[in-house]
Amino acid sequence: MSLPRPHHRLLPATLAVLLLLPLGVRAQGADTPPGVFAFVNVSVLPMEGATEVLENQTVLVRDDRIVAVGSVASVAVPEGATVIDGEGRYLMPGLAEMHAHVPPVAQGRPQEGVLEDIMFLYVANGITTIRGMLGSPYQIDLRDELLAHEMLGPAFYAAAPSINGNSAPSPEAAEAMMRAAAEVGYDLMKIHPGVSRETWDRMVVVAGEVGLTFAGHVPADVGLVHALETGISTVDHMDGYLEAAAGGTPASVDELVAGLNERRMRRLARLTRERGAYVVPTQYLWANLYGARDADTALRLPEMNYVSPQQRQGWRNQAAGTPRLEPATREAFLQARDRMLRILAEEDVLLLMGTDSPQLFNVPGFALHRELDAMSAAGLDNRTILVSGTRNVGRYVGEVLGQDGSFGTVAAGQRADLVLLEANPLEDLGHLTERAGVMVRGRWLDREFLEAGLRAIAAKYPSVS
Repeated sequence: MSLPRPHHRLLPATLAVLLLLPLGVRAQGADTPPGVFAFVNVSVLPMEGATEVLENQTVLVRDDRIVAVGSVASVAVPEGATVIDGEGRYLMPGLAEMHAHVPPVAQGRPQEGVLEDIMFLYVANGITTIRGMLGSPYQIDLRDELLAHEMLGPAFYAAAPSINGNSAPSPEAAEAMMRAAAEVGYDLMKIHPGVSRETWDRMVVVAGEVGLTFAGHVPADVGLVHALETGISTVDHMDGYLEAAAGGTPASVDELVAGLNERRMRRLARLTRERGAYVVPTQYLWANLYGARDADTALRLPEMNYVSPQQRQGWRNQAAGTPRLEPATREAFLQARDRMLRILAEEDVLLLMGTDSPQLFNVPGFALHRELDAMSAAGLDNRTILVSGTRNVGRYVGEVLGQDGSFGTVAAGQRADLVLLEANPLEDLGHLTERAGVMVRGRWLDREFLEAGLRAIAAKYPSVS
């Protein structure tokens, strides 16, 4: 059985339309460089421990770090600090998009303005960290520019150009790619389909030698169990779970769904937890791939105002070329994915937020909020969902990438990636869109600045309404 694979089949068209994203955002409003800030009388969602909300807090930020979190009475606001009124508001860690795509360019960089606008769409949606899952040489410099505030945008972790059936037809080719990626300084190796078991096993050995983790798709010849047992760090799109839970390689989607076995599903989830792998579900993407929403409906969504008519048409063409299932079969398949995701959560598997933007109908930044709705509809509780985009991300960066993972919670010493909200997202995930402002590594962007930037983009294109 051949299921649609977002990158293996659809990536070239996606990358073509990606370069049509809006150029050169310039917004008016408060964009304040790092310094000393005090969020005063705010309710804090620390995203660690058992406490869900700390009320009447002062959170003090100096440069790019949180330096104090405590009651209003216990934390003094330094003279000269920029005070941000937190009364009636909620402060939480910034979110993360852990399966993003930044334009891969073989030589040089994308056209001026493209990167700036993509990064703006992320931070405008409260996303302060992204993991780029298809590398290009310029992305090493981009990562450093973002970190140094030379460009406004989230912290960026860059995967190398992928090992796949074409790029690595032999174990020797995979070894060369892995060593080159480590030498250049990529943060991880991306895997695409088509890799043989022999090539995979050599890649695993070399990964250990050079200290570079690997993540992404599970090639069919490798299989989910072997991928987990040999150290894949993230399984993206839940690749291989349903096939393995159905006991092999079913000939059709109907056969796949009919063959699912609850005990096998739980064994796979427990193996994932035992091996310390993370899962990036991308539920919203897969619903789109299987036609849960037709193109006309999808292209009328509000976020389509922030992409060009050419990109909208590119997605329409992409959708037309994607295989469609009968409604009953599609619904059964998507319900099976939801069931697998619930089991992963029940078995305490570490989940990471991700959408595969800008894949089919996934507008960078906005798509993450569609993904949260999809995870909620699958049966996950709001705290589990929020942890997947905050605390778990810091843990992944620290423990798997071996880098500074002190972010994803609101505590002293953590990186000052924060979102200030008008209402509590633990009660309703929709409150994540009610942003009073976003702080990106200590740089404060207020609501007016963010909204002006979005208006500047929308003004370039005909409205979809």
